[in-house]
Amino acid sequence: MSSSNGLVCFTNCLIPLEDGSLVKRDLWIDERRGVVLDAQKTFFLNKERPAKVLDMGGNIVSPGFLDSQINGAYGFDFSVYDGDDEAYRKGLKLISTKIVETGVTALIPTIITQEKSLYPKLLNLLRPYSCLTGATLLGWHAEGPFIQMAKRGAHAPSFLRSAPSGFKSLDETYGASNLVHSEDWLMNDSALGVRIITAAPEVDGVLDSVKELTDRGIVFSIGHSIATTDIATNAVRKGARLITHLFNAMPQLHHRDPSIIGLLGASPHLASAFHPIASSDAPHTITFVRPFYELIVDGIHLHPNSVRLAYNVHPEGCILITDAMKILDPHLKDGIHEWRDGKRFVKEGEKLYLEGTDTLAGRHVNSLLAAQLPTSPVVTLDKCVRNFSRFTGCSLGEAIKCATFNPAKCLGIENRKGTLRPGADADLVVLDRTGHVVSTWVAGKQVWARG
Repeated sequence: MSSSNGLVCFTNCLIPLEDGSLVKRDLWIDERRGVVLDAQKTFFLNKERPAKVLDMGGNIVSPGFLDSQINGAYGFDFSVYDGDDEAYRKGLKLISTKIVETGVTALIPTIITQEKSLYPKLLNLLRPYSCLTGATLLGWHAEGPFIQMAKRGAHAPSFLRSAPSGFKSLDETYGASNLVHSEDWLMNDSALGVRIITAAPEVDGVLDSVKELTDRGIVFSIGHSIATTDIATNAVRKGARLITHLFNAMPQLHHRDPSIIGLLGASPHLASAFHPIASSDAPHTITFVRPFYELIVDGIHLHPNSVRLAYNVHPEGCILITDAMKILDPHLKDGIHEWRDGKRFVKEGEKLYLEGTDTLAGRHVNSLLAAQLPTSPVVTLDKCVRNFSRFTGCSLGEAIKCATFNPAKCLGIENRKGTLRPGADADLVVLDRTGHVVSTWVAGKQVWARG
């Protein structure tokens, strides 16, 4: 039942702050406008009080989770298009309305490497989409085709490309209308549509494109790459601000050339020893902003020690993702299921085996090592949050930050998503003290509740 004046107060609850702490505090929202309110201003200046007060029983009232890399769920794959626009849009709506049970209120559909002609169509279909009863689709994440052959994972080798003409090559591939300057591509009246491109900066022409992409409001993410430390550092200096699924599909950490992973340990000021100049004046200093980085914390992609190592080095840059495939479905039962290319898989808990083999199915597994390198593409983001807290020893509030505020800040939308700032969208997830989802709210309205 809605309140008579639209004002709702969540009381007897814990609120996660942007520093990762949890505090006992009421939260006020306006369910008519779907925004978070400044309780002090509303009460003292506007002389208004909530017509509806909800006792949350000591639970956590958090910003809704934001998944910045998800390839599909509930049987629908963002990368599969059969020529039917309406069927594709139904798939988007299906995921939007179902994914809220995992606490996700905003996501960025990710497509893997495609045949070139499909990009303009798919990226146009993936323009921002909002549903009154489901999560908001914020835009798109194009993972490929400008990636390294040696780290391609499940990306089709025949579709991988270089960028001999620099940015022009990317423009021709993704479609000029999809790479316009951000001020020309607005979602609703003010929020920007999110666009992310994962590419390997060492691939011919890619590094020269980074600045132009970032100038257009596109997030450049380093991934599926064998970039050296110097190349990776150069990409960040040109504007790259994210690392796609850290540790996966990239060189392992080496003490003499830590490559992409080493960016987490870079000093904010890189001394002239690494960037020499001709002058004999005082050492040349270059300001360097360490990038954000994604982690798939399912207990299979990454060892808990690796998760803990990354977080301890650069906690402010940590972003939790699922990188989930279409078989993500918390209700999917163990047994045999259809997968892709006529193949089927056997589900045993969170492990997926190709039927008739002991080969685990996954996107980042070398086929020769599949049996030794398990990967699970079915983890939900709420479980990633719980795992992360357990693996690192951080508080639940700090883990929540990695699935809310950090991704929103990376994408430049922290005033609207991933936060409880006054004026932000009232997209909320209520969690019990163990981090399990109790209910999910979108634009101030409850859209899912645990039975």
